[in-house]
Amino acid sequence: MFELLKSKFYFSFQSQRRIAPLVVLRIIFGLLMFFSTLRFLWKGWVKDFYITPHFHFTFYGFDWVRPFGEHGMYLLFTLMLVSSLCIALGLFYRISSVLFFLTFTYVELIDKTYYLNHYYFISLIAFLMTLVPANRCFSLDVLRNPDKEVTQVPAWTITIFKLQLLIVYLFAGISKINSDWLFEAMPLKIWLPANAHLSLIGPLLEKEVTAYVFSWFGMLFDIFIVFFLLNNSTRTVAYFFVILFHVFTAWFFKIGMFPFVMMSMTLIFFSESFHSKIIQQLRRFLGRGLTSREPKQNLDFKIYSPLRKKIICSILIVYFIFQIIIPFRYLLYPGKLLWTEEGYRFSWRVMLMEKSGTPFFHVKDPETGRSTEVNNRNFLTAFQEKMMCTQPDMILQYAHYLKNEYKKKGIEDPIVTVEDYISLNGKGSRLYIDTAVDLAGEIETLAAKKWILPYNENELSK
Repeated sequence: MFELLKSKFYFSFQSQRRIAPLVVLRIIFGLLMFFSTLRFLWKGWVKDFYITPHFHFTFYGFDWVRPFGEHGMYLLFTLMLVSSLCIALGLFYRISSVLFFLTFTYVELIDKTYYLNHYYFISLIAFLMTLVPANRCFSLDVLRNPDKEVTQVPAWTITIFKLQLLIVYLFAGISKINSDWLFEAMPLKIWLPANAHLSLIGPLLEKEVTAYVFSWFGMLFDIFIVFFLLNNSTRTVAYFFVILFHVFTAWFFKIGMFPFVMMSMTLIFFSESFHSKIIQQLRRFLGRGLTSREPKQNLDFKIYSPLRKKIICSILIVYFIFQIIIPFRYLLYPGKLLWTEEGYRFSWRVMLMEKSGTPFFHVKDPETGRSTEVNNRNFLTAFQEKMMCTQPDMILQYAHYLKNEYKKKGIEDPIVTVEDYISLNGKGSRLYIDTAVDLAGEIETLAAKKWILPYNENELSK
């Protein structure tokens, strides 16, 4: 299987391919992003997430990324909406793809409260879209300038999307090889019974054995699905399981657009003739206005100059090295990953834990010795508080924010401590943070946070 994968990838980087898969990917991605952005605006999430909150949890190294205010944020989402539609139509594609990547990624960097793996995935796909000539066929750019139309593109322009999907699925599967997921069926043992009200399969979801079946199937699916999608003889059956897996995920867990994004993106594994048929059907539906004549058989050297090829090749090598290294960075940190969450983000760990907490922040005036318990709702939204209380870097950021707020109230050098009790995968509540540590005096770095208390399987809070 691995030799097959190696030979396929090697051959694809040394050859030319019909442009059809790239065109279909462009249309699907653009339309999905258009309707996702429209949905975000329609539900009022721009106001709820980026305008209403007084404070935002920025990512490390991106403190400069801030909301633009009400009018600025709506303008940003309007640009995102327009650029995504232009990507689908292939209109001013280069500008539109870069604009969408920048606006979408900027929004996601504003507040880590709303971090989701599929938002990260969309940013990565958007970045890769800026590097490929997905507008060179069946696009408004071609209609404006017929000389741009081609039938062939360098194979790497298609292969990079397959490789990105391989990384996502494979690391998602590897991350499930842990005792909580495989031998305790957690957190599915908690989540599935919550859907017991569903007709037909509801009673089945209450059974413990169902959680174990779903856990093992999920792990095996993630690890092997791309290899089966790469094989011509197993691709159709594999894609059936892709649909089945993501439909059930969407049904049970209500995780937004992610299942639909993955079902759509994995079409890239199908043959060139499959995608050519899709374009032919679209031509029949829309008319033949998007092409004026028989396109040329452009080859690699006619689309990319030698210098540009070297630059893009260098970018992709660095890009994929980081994509492989980043998920393993958790090995640099001590303790249980699901407990500390150090090295957790950006590593394709999907739905691995049920984690909740109850934080009590205290601000002490060192001069008077007076201590005040903080009402978190005075500073954070309910969702921000929920996400903050189980993530150490957000707890630290919030402590520094409280320090600044209480300085404004006249406390010279406030001491901020927290008493935070966390439950992980239904195993009872444990004290999470050292209550003796003044978090306002701690500095955020990439080093391990020594004030996170170690996870003890047998120790529960009293």
